[in-house]
Amino acid sequence: MLFLARCLLVVAAVRLGLTLFSYNRVRHMVTRLDARQPADIGELRRVAWGVAAAARFVPRASCLTQALSGQYILARQGNASKIRIGIERDTGTQLKAHAWLMSGNHIVLGGSIDRFTHLVDHGQ
Repeated sequence: MLFLARCLLVVAAVRLGLTLFSYNRVRHMVTRLDARQPADIGELRRVAWGVAAAARFVPRASCLTQALSGQYILARQGNASKIRIGIERDTGTQLKAHAWLMSGNHIVLGGSIDRFTHLVDHGQ
């Protein structure tokens, strides 16, 4: 229960940060933590569950909000991750971007990457 409360606090803070500041500024705050070790799969699942559950209670908690929140929570534990940003292919004239939280070869948050073209990775 305490972990879920922490996730809710982080998701709300990141959402507020993205409202008030630029993505780069919020990303810098998240990635300044020294995180080098890979997380085990159990911890990745726990973070994915906590952030996804908390995001249901935070209005407009987008994929980017969730990815940054998960990255922060992992980094606080010393676990490395990165945010991958891509755009959906074959959407006509409409640009649809998406963000994922990745740790090693694992997608922690964001779902399938299949329909998207990779643009950039941010993080460790």
